Amino acid sequence: MGTRVALFATCLTDTFFPDTARAVVRLLERLGCEVGFPPAQTCCGQMHYNTGYRAHAARLAKRHAKAFDSYDAVVVPSGSCAGMVREVYPDLHRRARPVAERTYELSEFLVGVLGVTDVGAYFPHRVTYHPTCHSLRMLGVGEKPLQLLRHVRGLDLVELPAAASCCGFGGTFAIKNAETSTAMLADKMTHVLETRAQVVTAGDNSCLMHIGGGLTRLNTGVRSLHLAEILASTEEEPWAATR
Repeated sequence: MGTRVALFATCLTDTFFPDTARAVVRLLERLGCEVGFPPAQTCCGQMHYNTGYRAHAARLAKRHAKAFDSYDAVVVPSGSCAGMVREVYPDLHRRARPVAERTYELSEFLVGVLGVTDVGAYFPHRVTYHPTCHSLRMLGVGEKPLQLLRHVRGLDLVELPAAASCCGFGGTFAIKNAETSTAMLADKMTHVLETRAQVVTAGDNSCLMHIGGGLTRLNTGVRSLHLAEILASTEEEPWAATR
């Protein structure tokens, strides 16, 4: 029997980008993991915590710990939510500490836990990668997503200029500081277009929603696609069939 892994889909992915969650399951099962989806999972509480509702976030942390308690590892297709669970939960509720210690962002789990960089993916497109702020600065995933992308057959990986710069989303930041957020997005889109990539990818659908929305409104023809969906693609399951 393989590693018993729980998918923490996150509320944004579950609501708006279910194809990403499905891709994570296909990918992990292909690598020999037994994947579960605890139905009691809800929002990680990051929005509550960041806006001052600590008590509400603590209740969500306790609920989360109970929902994921029986799994060997918890995999999250979001550096932002994984960071919330791993770095903030231990200070919010003591029951959340054990689960926090075995929670991983997707690329962390694949490279750091499973020891895999070639997941058998095939994706014949020109791609650029945006390292999201929480994955880069809070979790320190470093080169792991790029290691995975470099092993995808057919993929032409092009470096994103000023890659480490924030896209301007930042959750409630984009609402409270709309003008600043839009200016940051404009810079990010300019850099994406400079690469002449067909696809911009990242490990967080929140950032991809922000960047992809801007690119779509400008009719650039550049698609945004989560890292998991690229890694789950194979010659038998071409990209066009997964969207």
